[in-house]
Amino acid sequence: MALNSKIALVTGAGSGIGRAAAVALAKAGASVGLVSRTPSELDEVVQEIRKAGGEAEAFEADVADEGQVALAVEALVRRFGALDIVVANAGVNGVWAPIDDLKPEEWDKTISVNLRGTYLTLHHSVPHLKRQSGGAIVIVSSINGNRTFTSPGATAYSATKAAQVAMVKQLALELGKHHIRINAVCPGKIDTEIEDNTQRRGLEETQIPVEWPHGDIPVTDGEAGKARDVAEVIAFLVSDGARHVTGTDVYVDGGQGLLR
Repeated sequence: MALNSKIALVTGAGSGIGRAAAVALAKAGASVGLVSRTPSELDEVVQEIRKAGGEAEAFEADVADEGQVALAVEALVRRFGALDIVVANAGVNGVWAPIDDLKPEEWDKTISVNLRGTYLTLHHSVPHLKRQSGGAIVIVSSINGNRTFTSPGATAYSATKAAQVAMVKQLALELGKHHIRINAVCPGKIDTEIEDNTQRRGLEETQIPVEWPHGDIPVTDGEAGKARDVAEVIAFLVSDGARHVTGTDVYVDGGQGLLR
């Protein structure tokens, strides 16, 4: 999975899957541009990568803001001279609530970050991949909205995650003639901090009274996956080892989605 001389962009790179992906790509030899709204987190990741002998640079941006995304991508290309790999990871769980309680502004926020953010990331990075006459994109989606629909009140979140997979399949054909591959990873429960930022209301109204068996993630006896489990799949998908793989959604969930 050598990525020597490749230039990568990773959004949401300050923590969780994004951070693990940035570290994995750098370990494989890529120079990595890290994008996030939190400079302090980015600085930590940059230092981690550089300490290990890799090359990384931080670019502060809110992926839902077109101007900020455009500036970040342009700055990355000026810094490294090109762009070969894009990992569209930035996202939020947002508010999970009954559909008649979920506020329009709460719906809009989730759509803005998860779906508009993915669109803007690709909108501004794809022209640079085309100039390279090839490249690889991975969108970080989820089992929610694709394999499972049992997260109480997660309508907005699930809608964005389903839409991301649809984007992958649509764009696989559009971008294929430019030798650009695009795939999605769909994680299940992963041990990150995103759950801490989820706002939940009215669970008693939206949840279905089902008791999952002990070990509802079969491969790990119920233990959540690690961010690196997803990151290593991402590193494979952007490598030449996956040169004939495009338009595919890869489930990194230890079998959780099949059980639920």
